[in-house]
Amino acid sequence: TALGTAPAFARSGRPGAGWGVQAGDVTSHSGLVWVRSDRPARMIVETSATESFRHAHRRHGPLLGRDTDFTGTTRLRGLPPGEQIHYRVLLADPDDPRRTGEPVTGTFRTVPVRRRDGVRFVWSGDLAGQGWGINPDLGGYRIYDAMGALDPDFFLCSGDNIYADGPIAETAALPDGGTWRNITTEEKSKVAETLAEFRGNFRYNLLDENLRRFNAQVPSIVQWDDHEVRNNWYPGQVIADTDDRYTEKRVDVLAARARRAFAEYFPVSSLRPGAREGRVHRVLHQGPLLDVFVLDMRTYRNANSPGEQAVDPQGILGREQLEWLKRELARSRAVWKVIAADMPIGLVVPDTTEGAPHIEAIAQGDPGAPLGRELQIAELLRFVKHRRITGTVWLTADVHHTSAQHYQPSRAAFGDFEPFWEFVSGPLNAGAFPASELDGTFGPERVFVKAPTASNVSPAGGYQFFGEVDIDGGSAEMTVRLREQDGTVLFTKVLRPGRVGQ
Repeated sequence: TALGTAPAFARSGRPGAGWGVQAGDVTSHSGLVWVRSDRPARMIVETSATESFRHAHRRHGPLLGRDTDFTGTTRLRGLPPGEQIHYRVLLADPDDPRRTGEPVTGTFRTVPVRRRDGVRFVWSGDLAGQGWGINPDLGGYRIYDAMGALDPDFFLCSGDNIYADGPIAETAALPDGGTWRNITTEEKSKVAETLAEFRGNFRYNLLDENLRRFNAQVPSIVQWDDHEVRNNWYPGQVIADTDDRYTEKRVDVLAARARRAFAEYFPVSSLRPGAREGRVHRVLHQGPLLDVFVLDMRTYRNANSPGEQAVDPQGILGREQLEWLKRELARSRAVWKVIAADMPIGLVVPDTTEGAPHIEAIAQGDPGAPLGRELQIAELLRFVKHRRITGTVWLTADVHHTSAQHYQPSRAAFGDFEPFWEFVSGPLNAGAFPASELDGTFGPERVFVKAPTASNVSPAGGYQFFGEVDIDGGSAEMTVRLREQDGTVLFTKVLRPGRVGQ
């Protein structure tokens, strides 16, 4: 199918799966497989050890209908560990199971139980932001081809999978006088407010054939941040009357719709499409070498403010999620504990959407003792030190440039923690922005950065990034590489296993 066209299926009696397939939250013995139909259908998944699908094992999944926008997920159980799994999804007519559409195939590797197999994954975030959408002149989202070429075990998407608050027009002016062209859809012509518009935002990205091809090859671990709902949102927020783009001013209403669409369009083990319960934060065990702790820095946060309060029990994670994270970190037996954060720790991310200069992330610009949301991070870092938890590494996106920060207590106003690294990547396809200011509270030193000097540089101007983590099965060393959109390595850091601090 051509780039940007929803693969056309004649409206005969056979269901079509033109949006491709995805796998997600893969473990040693299970995985979730996702599909979207173009009409009511029964989802059927066949798995095999070979591409020929001889001796295929068949599983009947859910009935796909309007209540989930014709999307559905099937959990595959009882899979062999550390093996390549080939799968194909068939969509059957609910009234005549013999009438099935063209099968859509995908593959993923289950998590190994042997340490010597190693782990390799990629991460990034921030897709189709600032009005920069699928540009056929550039070949669409080509960064996914560069990530897929590394044949990673999985892709960690660190949030801003969509820009629900960022309409995409047919064209945008470039600084050199040129014109950027976008593939457009009706749902992307305005800010998302209705459930249908949020669903259309997720569907928009699946018009890109690079992304569909990547999804069929690499399973995902997905988290969310603000743009799945609205820039810099927090629970209980009410949009100012002066923002006439929105008729629905209650952010909690928008967030509930966005969360439902998010659960429908990604295979996430801790969420069920259409269900109110469930959560985005979760831990995914990736064998003896790695646990991935997926955080949700949106759902439980307090209101954005100058961040100067001396007591802040709710913080950015909420008390319950913080206690969950401490408990799971202490319980982990993996060599490496990747904390997948949707926002950085020591980079100052301001929020001016409500007029007064508030803080959107954690660092509030005062290099002194922890205040505001920094208090919760100080509590977590202190816990990691005193429980002698080894191998913690922070990965994030959000700020639309790439960098590596080393946090060192000897440089910090708050010193009761062990040194650690935080690596930033992204965007995937969005405007690039200058490097953020650093806050000295936890003693960060920016060891590497690549960022433009101008704001909102289009993807045509470069500055699109992803990161790679490669854990060696023999030495258990972790090699982190920050890469450009074509795969070029910009920075490499090798971390040694078994240490509390690095």
